[in-house]
Amino acid sequence: MSFDRKAVRSVARGFLAAALVIVGFALAGSAVRAASFQPLEIVTKNGVQVFSVEMATTDEEKQTGLMYRKELADGKGMLFDFNPEQEVSMWMKNTYVSLDMIFIRADGRILRIAENTEPLSTRIISSKGPARAVLEVVAGTAQKYGIRVGDRVGHPLFGSK
Repeated sequence: MSFDRKAVRSVARGFLAAALVIVGFALAGSAVRAASFQPLEIVTKNGVQVFSVEMATTDEEKQTGLMYRKELADGKGMLFDFNPEQEVSMWMKNTYVSLDMIFIRADGRILRIAENTEPLSTRIISSKGPARAVLEVVAGTAQKYGIRVGDRVGHPLFGSK
């Protein structure tokens, strides 16, 4: 049996190129998830609650959000920037973790809280008014820390902290 060395090299180069493309896409996908964390504070009547949040500012980041994640630690979250302030609609498609969605006005005041959202649901969750941002945290957070409509959120998006 004889091999055409040029053909074998050509096929090997093709496999190598395909492998590099796959690795490149995998690294690019993880870069979207490797967003930097920023501090965010919510001033409640029980005191100041501090969270570490990932920012979702690009269309791709906002569309993906917390989809496909199997867990979200207490004190962590994702802050979606919808500048300018507008009516916002969210859903839980491909989201495995139940969340509290905290809709925040441009002045940093909490407009609405959708608690204990249903994982994997395509039901629309509306801000029910103009919102600048949405903070997603693990379900039960609002209840646990006494977070209420009207509480103040401290973060640079709202001209503070």
